[in-house]
Amino acid sequence: MRIGLAGVGRIGAFHARTLAGLDFVDELVVTDADLEAAKAVGDELGAEVAPDAETLLASGVDGFVIATATPAHAPLLRLGIAAGVPTFCEKPVAATLDETLALTTLVADAGVPVHVGFQRRFDAGYRRARQAVESGELGFVHTIRANTHDQAPPHASYIPTSGGIFRDCNVHDFDILRFVTGREVVTVYATGANKGADFFAEAGDVDTGGALLTLDDGTIALVSSTRYNGGGHDVRMEIHGSEGTIAVGLDHSLAMRSAEDGADFPRGPQKWSFMERFLPAYQAELTAFADVARGLRPSPCTVRDALEAFRIAEACELSRAERRPVALSEISGPGIEGPGTAGIDEIEGM
Repeated sequence: MRIGLAGVGRIGAFHARTLAGLDFVDELVVTDADLEAAKAVGDELGAEVAPDAETLLASGVDGFVIATATPAHAPLLRLGIAAGVPTFCEKPVAATLDETLALTTLVADAGVPVHVGFQRRFDAGYRRARQAVESGELGFVHTIRANTHDQAPPHASYIPTSGGIFRDCNVHDFDILRFVTGREVVTVYATGANKGADFFAEAGDVDTGGALLTLDDGTIALVSSTRYNGGGHDVRMEIHGSEGTIAVGLDHSLAMRSAEDGADFPRGPQKWSFMERFLPAYQAELTAFADVARGLRPSPCTVRDALEAFRIAEACELSRAERRPVALSEISGPGIEGPGTAGIDEIEGM
C-alpha cells in the first residue's frame, strides 16, 4: 500500500516510523507545514516528501494519516474526504464541538471510511476488560476508576491549542470508558487545579483534573488526569463489579511505590511516555486502518464515536468553569446507536 501522512511532529514522526516498519506499507509519503522537518523524516525512513497535503492526496495514496496539530485536523480531514481517500485522523477530529458535529454529518453523507485514533481500543488490557464486562464475569459493574497521568508536561506552546486537559488527556478515558462498558455518560461533575507552570493558567487550562461521571445504568466513574506524575507515565482503568474486579495497566511498570513493609510490587521499570506504553496498540491500530482502507472491515472508531467522547470532555470543561454538575443532554449532538461500534472480534480482525 501507498500511505500518505501529514504532520511529522512528535506523534506524526512516531506514526511515520511505525508505518515504515509495517509489512503492508510499500511506499510512505510525508508532508508537513515545516518542509525541512518533513524532509528530515523522509531521509530517515526513505519516504517520499510532498510539498503539501493536496499534492500528497493527488499522488495516488491508498490511505491518508492525519497527525498534525489539532487546528489542522478538520481542514485535512475535509481534504481527505473530498479526495475519496480512506483517512485515519488523530483525536480530536476538530478543535470545537460545532466543527465535530459538522464533520460527523459530512462523513456520514460522503461514505468515505474514517478511522479516529483512539489507540486504547487496541490495547490488550482494555480488550480483556471489555470481554470481562460483556461476559458478565464481573457481575454488575458499580464503580470504575480511570486515569491518564503524564510523567511531565508538554511544551508550553502546545497548551493553548490543546483544547484543555479534559479534551486532550481525558478524552481517551472517555472513549475507552464507553468502549469497555457499552454504556453512555449522562452527567459529569468536574474540577481542576494548577500547582505547576504558569502557562497552564495563562491558557485558561489546568495541570490536574478530576471528574465524577454517572453512566446511564447508574455506574459511577472516577476519572483523573495530570501533567505532573513524577513516578512515570500512568494510564490505568479499574472495573469493580459485584462478582470481581479487573484492572488495566496493573503490572510491574506501575508508576508508584508501595508504602507497605516487604512489598516488592511493582518491581519496574516504569514507562515514561504514551508512545512507550502503547506501542503495540499503535501498531495494531495502524494495521487495522490498512484493513479499513482496503475495505476489509468497518472503521473500529468512527467520527460519531469521537463526537461522543468530545461531548463528555465538553461537559467536563463546562462543569469545571461553572462549578456545577452538567448533564450530557446540555451538550449539542445527536445520540448514536451504541458506544464502541466495533466488537472485540472486529478489533482483533477475527
